[in-house]
Parts: sequence; structure tokens; C-alpha cells
Amino acid sequence: MAQDWQDLTRLTRGVPMTVERVRLQYTGIAIEGSFGLPPLAHLSAEDQAFVISFVRAHGSIKEMERIFGVSYPTVKNRLNRIASQLETPDAAAQSAQSEVLSQLERGEISAQDAIERLSQ
Repeated sequence: MAQDWQDLTRLTRGVPMTVERVRLQYTGIAIEGSFGLPPLAHLSAEDQAFVISFVRAHGSIKEMERIFGVSYPTVKNRLNRIASQLETPDAAAQSAQSEVLSQLERGEISAQDAIERLSQ
């Protein structure tokens, strides 16, 4: 699966794109719409591999130094560069969206109210 994202990243050369069809592998169900890519998919294949290595190293910069044969400042600089390319999720907005959906699920608000609140 990771190789698929890396191939896709090389193919598109970083040009913004939207996925319009998703198929669930084992069910044959397909969903059409407009789906954005996950934030990490916007990184280059090399940066994706670096992030994967960092997670597998449990965030150890010392381990990253060993794996890549580079210095501490080099690892930090690369992490900072990658981090600058990623949006920080707005926890408050996500929490507000979750609350609206919970209210809808409990029947406290109508679907139309939920739509209006979520579009704000």
C-alpha cells in the first residue's frame, strides 16, 4: 500500500489532485465523490519514507541518525521541513464537529441544523 502512494506521488509530481472514486477491496463497494488525500500523501516519496522510519524508530532522533547516517541537526532540519508542509489539525474545530454529530445522533438537532452548523 505504501508503494502505491509513493508511485502515485511520483506520477503526479506534487500537483494537487482529488480522488473521485474509492473502491473497498474485499466488498466490491465503490463510493464516488470528491475526496482529498491524507496530509502525508502530499509529501514526496522520500519524505514519506523518512516519516515512516521516524515512526518505526519511536521518534528517536538518535535512531534516525543511525539509520540514515546523518547528524542530529540534519535529522532535526528535515523533520522541521516536513512539519512545515503539514497542516496542524484544528482540535477545537474537530471537537465542535464531533459534538454536532453527537447531537444529531441523539436526536437533539435535525439533519438540516447539523448541515448548517457543520458548514460554518
